[in-house]
Formats: sequence, structure tokens, C-alpha cells
Amino acid sequence: MASKDVSEPDIVSTALARNRLGVPSVVFFGVAGAAPLTVVIGAITTIYAVVGNTAVPVVYLVVAGILSIFTVGFVAMSRHIVNSGAFYSYISHGLGRIPGVGAAFVALPAYAMMQIGLFGLFGVVASGVLDGLGFQVGWFECALTAWAFVALLGMLWVDLSGKVLAVLLVAEIVIVLLYDLVMVANPADGSVSFATLSPALVFTPEVAAMMVLAIAGFVGFEATVVLSEEAKDPKKTIARATHLAVILAGLLCGLSAWAMSVGAGPGNIVAAAKREQTDLVFTLVGPHVPEALVNIGYVLFMTSIFAALLAFHAAVARYQFALGREGVLPRAWGYTHPRTGAPMVGSLTQSLLAIGVLVAYRITGADPLVYLFAWLTVVGGLGVLILMWSCSAAVIAFFIRHPHQENVWRAKVAPITAFVLLSIILAATIYGLGDLLQVAPGSMFHWLFPTGYAVFAVLGFIWAVVMRAARPEVYAAIGRGADGGFIADAPRLKGSHTEPISARAILAAARETPAGTDMPPPTAEPPTLRDLREQPPPGPPSWEAPPEPTRWP
Repeated sequence: MASKDVSEPDIVSTALARNRLGVPSVVFFGVAGAAPLTVVIGAITTIYAVVGNTAVPVVYLVVAGILSIFTVGFVAMSRHIVNSGAFYSYISHGLGRIPGVGAAFVALPAYAMMQIGLFGLFGVVASGVLDGLGFQVGWFECALTAWAFVALLGMLWVDLSGKVLAVLLVAEIVIVLLYDLVMVANPADGSVSFATLSPALVFTPEVAAMMVLAIAGFVGFEATVVLSEEAKDPKKTIARATHLAVILAGLLCGLSAWAMSVGAGPGNIVAAAKREQTDLVFTLVGPHVPEALVNIGYVLFMTSIFAALLAFHAAVARYQFALGREGVLPRAWGYTHPRTGAPMVGSLTQSLLAIGVLVAYRITGADPLVYLFAWLTVVGGLGVLILMWSCSAAVIAFFIRHPHQENVWRAKVAPITAFVLLSIILAATIYGLGDLLQVAPGSMFHWLFPTGYAVFAVLGFIWAVVMRAARPEVYAAIGRGADGGFIADAPRLKGSHTEPISARAILAAARETPAGTDMPPPTAEPPTLRDLREQPPPGPPSWEAPPEPTRWP
């Protein structure tokens, strides 16, 4: 038998491309998913117009603060668990494998809808840009072009996508800051007002609905953790990149919302938003900058949406890869391209699903801006919010069982605070979902989508129970990813199939076994799960599990 490197996990056989992404590249993926220019032009104006409250700037800053608190525990988990499954993996470690699979069944449709819905917005915006240049192209043809580029880049090197996002995002941030500077330098009332940044505005009745809409503008920042296996130093890179993504997106959105209120006037911003809609920013800066700069803004609005499409595509494909590698999905999803390291089947699956939905909308003639973009992204954002809430609970449970892995702030205070705050926002989102979708009071869509996520989660629970009974070795690998042995995977006395046993965990246990026991001494070639399954059942163990170290090697 060939010698086996004990550093390689034995419960998975494939891996994504390693050491490809540094902190800047991962930040670009996270912020691109949040699409700040798209939020500034579309979401902020919509909140001003629909809610009719001037607290938008301070609401974005408050939401950024809440998500920053959530990120503390979230990235604390990333230092212990390196897995492209992100939420699925963290929840399986914190709450158990059955809830973990349920979370995976929620994550797949949620991220898929977020990505596919953006094609509707891209098609409409790109069609408008081309119309301004004298070309008559329908939304479907524009969306199809974007789909082709995203499908191609999804099969290539992840660092290539990171470079594309870097160029697009830097240009996007520059134009946002430039527009903000122009609006602040030309206040409508003759002087710069800070009225919309007053903390007192947080206590107005409409703030709950505003926070629900604002938090959707941040969805995508958490996708940084999906890239953990491809980062150069996952335990440091992912933590830094996630914090930076939240802070950068929050400051950009809060600053831009305030600048818009200065440019239009705090007392006139709501009326201006209702009148101008997504043209509000361009209307405010147009009289003060060359026309070419306004046209560049429209083009970058289009590329901002494309960057978000690419970031969400990468997240969906890697979720599918993680589930395929660990046997939750068919094994074919767990293979990567031999040259690029891209998750082939996951990328192709998402591309095929997206083209199918686009064709269906084209055939039915449904409004792509309302029923493709608005509906799918709102419903997808609800799913991501459910995952954040569940992950907060998982972080609390995880560090209760492993109390010495992080300090009190990271392990207890921040996760508990985030769980309470996200519980309030999630309840408000479910309660007001029908209003967000703008459906009639008695419409079934008030409850259809939350119920749908509950059904997906239950299906995941059932599938996990089936795996535990029929394929215990596959069940043992759930959420364990590229690092088969982790602190939560320490050997258990009873050898239950509900606990995974990796080669490294067995080796570590063997080194701690007292002399005179039946445990064989460690060898240069530790047994794999297959070896263990082929051996006859052992007798009752006469050794105790070693105390859990700070980290398994």
C-alpha cells in the first residue's frame, strides 16, 4: 500500500484551488455581493420613497453595526472551521448535523434566487444604457449576455474572477464617493445639514420596516466565508475580509444616503425620491458634473450588478461543491476542474437553472424588474437572514461546548447580542413580507415563501436522518469539509456513528492512550474510515477520550 500523507483528510477526496485569494480579493467578493452602487441608486431611493422617512442614513449605519456584531462570532467560527459550506458547516458544528443539513437545504434556494433575480435588474438596466447609445436591445438579450460571461468565469480560476471584481468594484466605489462629494458640496438648502444622521430618528415607528429593507443591501458580505478553502491564510484572511466587507458596505451606504439628503434637502428628499426614483442620484449630480460622468455612472451601475451576479454565482457553486464532497448531494458535485480548481458541476448547475428561469420569464412575459428582480431577491434575502439567525444560535452553542477557544466577547457577548437583534429583524421581515412584495393583504404570498423555507428545512432534517441510518460514514462527514479532524470531532467513548472519526483524531487519541490498553500504537499510516468499517466490531473500550486541545493539528 502506498504511503499516505496524514495531513490529508480521509473523509473527503477533492478540494478547491488552494492559496489563491488574499484579503483584498475576498473583500471584493463580499462587497461585490452587496453591490454598493446598486444599493445607492436603487435601494436607498426606494426606502426614501416607499417608507417616507428621513432616517435612512442612520438606519444603514445601525444595520451595519448589528451585522458587525454578528460578524464577530461568525468569523470566530471561521478560525476553527475551514469549509466552503459556511453557514451549513457552522450550523452542523454548533447545533448538530441534522440542523446543518436543514440549513443547507435553505441556503441552496436562497442564494440561487438572489443570483437569478439580479439577471432581471441587469437586463433592464443594460437595455436602458444601450438605448441611450442608440441600440434597441431587449432585457432578455442583455441578461443572456451577462449569463454567458458569468457561466464562463464560474468555470475558470477563482482569482481571475477576483481580479474582474477588483476592477469593477474599485471603479464603482470611486464613482459613489465622487457623487457623494458633489452632492455634499452643492447642498439644496445652501448649507450642509446633518439632520438625517440624528440618533433620535432610530426611535420612529417606521424604523423596523426600514431595517428590513436596509439589511437586504448587505446580503452577500457573508459569502466571504464560502471562499475560505481558497484563501491564502483562511483563519486570518476570512476574518479580516468579512469585517472589512461589512464596514465598507455600511459606510458607503450610510454616507451616500446622507449625501442624497443633503443634495435634495432633508425636507425634500422623500418627495424627490418619489418623483425621480432610480434617477435621483443622477438628477442631483447632473447639473454639477460633465454629462460624460453621468453616463459613466449609468455604465458602472450596470457593471455593479454584473459583479454581484458573479459573486453570488461563486457562492452557490461552492455551497453545492461542499455538499457534494461530503455526500449530502451526489458525489459528482464534489469534484473540481483539474486545472482551474473551480467547482464544475455546481457552477454548471447554477448556470442551467438560471437560463431555465430566464427563458420561463421570457415566455410568460412577466415584468423582469418586479417579478424577477424584486421578488426573487427579497425572498432570497429572507432565506439568508434565516441562515444568519440560525448561525448566531450555532455560534452560541458551539462556544458553550468549547468555552476556551475564544474570549468572552467573541464566544458569548457578541453572538448572544446578534441573536437577539437578528430575531427581532427576522420576525419583522416575516410579518411584513407581503408589504415588501407589494401584494394584496389576503394574498397567499404573505405566508407562502416562509412556509416554503420551512418545508425545505424539514426535507433537510429528514434527509440527514436517512443518512444517519443508511450511510453513517457519510453522516459522520457532514460539515467537516477539508479539515476532517477538528476539535468538535474528538473521539467519543461509545463510538456512536453520530460522531465522526478521522485519521487525525484517532492518531491524536492513540498518542494519549495509557500503556497496557488495547489501543494500537500510532503508525506512519493511520487507518481510514474505510479501514475501520472493514474491521470486526471492537470490544468495549478501556480508554478515556483525551481532553480537547485548543485545536487539532
